[in-house]
Amino acid sequence: MRNIPNLITCLNLLAGSMACVMALHQNNYTGTFVFIALAAVFDFLDGFAARLLKAYSKIGAELDSLADIVSFGLAPGCIVYIYLEQFPVDLPYALPFIAFLLPVFSALRLAKFNIDTRQTTSFLGLPVPANALFWASLIPSIQPFTDLHPIFFLSLLPVLLVTFCLLLVSELPMFSLKFKNFRWKGNEWPYSLLFISLLSIVFFHWLGHLLLGISLIIIVFILMSLVKNKK
Repeated sequence: MRNIPNLITCLNLLAGSMACVMALHQNNYTGTFVFIALAAVFDFLDGFAARLLKAYSKIGAELDSLADIVSFGLAPGCIVYIYLEQFPVDLPYALPFIAFLLPVFSALRLAKFNIDTRQTTSFLGLPVPANALFWASLIPSIQPFTDLHPIFFLSLLPVLLVTFCLLLVSELPMFSLKFKNFRWKGNEWPYSLLFISLLSIVFFHWLGHLLLGISLIIIVFILMSLVKNKK
């Protein structure tokens, strides 16, 4: 029983590896998103199982970080890289490689998290699963429009890339979705985010742009954290 969390973490790693394959060899943006989302589910479940079974171990912590850097660092880096590699405008040869700033800063974020005792109930900086889901949902959303507005997206992407890399290693407090109980009091922010997320998913699914809605949920999460910190 004590090995169940580690087994789930291995599934996280497998899903992240498949996401990289989908991006680099299949050019399948939607498939990449699905495997990153699946890895995020396993990432939640391994922590839940460890708390439920009280099955904490040093090897589990190391394995979890390894899985996260693949699933939430390398995989989104791959999807951004292949997007720039196939850009409709000729780019300098080295430019697509800026995508791999994502795994670098994700690794820094994970290293900080592992040694920071302040992040037990909330986060400092953008969590790597949120960053990965943003890129995995944004790229499939903008890819069909890139041919129409290449200069716009070429200008936007590096700005977003730098911004999110800095958010990963920032000291910005961000609330967690960990619930200590099911009461509204004390859980106002997580419940509000879940409600907004549900509305966004339904609305953008109705519009036929579900993944765009998911990327906007991450933006809302960041903005809500900023508002919460000012109160």
